[in-house]
Amino acid sequence: MKIAIPLIENLGKNSKISEHFGHAPYFGFINLKDNGEYELEVIENPLEEHGPGDVPNFLHSKGVDLLIARGIGGRAIAFFEQLGIQVIRGANGTVEEIINALKENILKDREYEVKEHFHKHGDDHDCNH
Repeated sequence: MKIAIPLIENLGKNSKISEHFGHAPYFGFINLKDNGEYELEVIENPLEEHGPGDVPNFLHSKGVDLLIARGIGGRAIAFFEQLGIQVIRGANGTVEEIINALKENILKDREYEVKEHFHKHGDDHDCNH
């Protein structure tokens, strides 16, 4: 299975997932093998500036079966569905943590609104409005 994760940094398996799917500085491509081992390649996002459907088509061209994201819009999800790529939303942590959660079958799709992040700006409370 080939998995893509948008990343904020290039620290190998310790890279953290990006809050923003399409504008992530990097993408991690994970080849998950049947025995649970995986190979990771981190590349710079060539499409930080993009139009609708560009990033889903790019990931499809890379042979991605599954996108694991934190926040992603409904329009992008529709593009992925048309391309036959499964999407899991609401993930958090590093590549290694996310892949371990996936292997343990505890990584579940959860709707995540990116806008909540912008309301925090150093506040200690969650701002869900």
